[in-house]
Amino acid sequence: MEQNGPLVILKGIYKSYSLGKQTVPVLFDVNLEIPGNTFAVIQGPSGSGKSTLLNILGCIDRPDRGEYLLEGRAVTELASTRIARIRNEKIGFVFQNFNLLPRMTLFNNVQLPLIYSDMGGKERKIRVREALEKVGLWDRRDHRPNEISGGQRQRAAIARALVTRPSLILADEPTGNLDSATTREVMEVFTRLHNEGNTIVLITHETDVAAYGQSCFKLVDGRLNRADD
Repeated sequence: MEQNGPLVILKGIYKSYSLGKQTVPVLFDVNLEIPGNTFAVIQGPSGSGKSTLLNILGCIDRPDRGEYLLEGRAVTELASTRIARIRNEKIGFVFQNFNLLPRMTLFNNVQLPLIYSDMGGKERKIRVREALEKVGLWDRRDHRPNEISGGQRQRAAIARALVTRPSLILADEPTGNLDSATTREVMEVFTRLHNEGNTIVLITHETDVAAYGQSCFKLVDGRLNRADD
């Protein structure tokens, strides 16, 4: 679909959770615009609301108030089945703990998001090969996660996020379990993917990771601002 405005628009997003009889506010009047082919980083300390914000961007959770537009489409009020389809086709996720299935090969782990589509086996293999080659792991396609390093596991997780050719890649503390050398390796992959035209939103608490972003936002106590504000 043609994209004339920002890929992502958040308008006046509020979110709170119930904890027993208490209501705990998490996000306050969050406004955000992310153009296509942007590498955006949202930095904030633990408990600032980063994961909640990412869950809203990933259509995993809904805000209490406000509007979320993805590719110009208001997704906030869509039915759950339509949101699930958007999530599977338009959004790729990368998690801190990789979330790879230990008994599956890398090929089958990366292929998983395509299993739920009506795509044929030949096209699935083309997509998986393309994704694994982009992260330099096609030669490891028959290995299982416990047979490769932590950095390679995260690269496999990135390949899985890429395999649907999503409009938006969301990364949740993707270097949180990695040492500094492996962190650089993984962040260089994200930088290369951005240079190839991918739109990435990455959340982190680490300043050195945030420095890789093309644009950086700070989330503190549920309030979002540009890092240079």
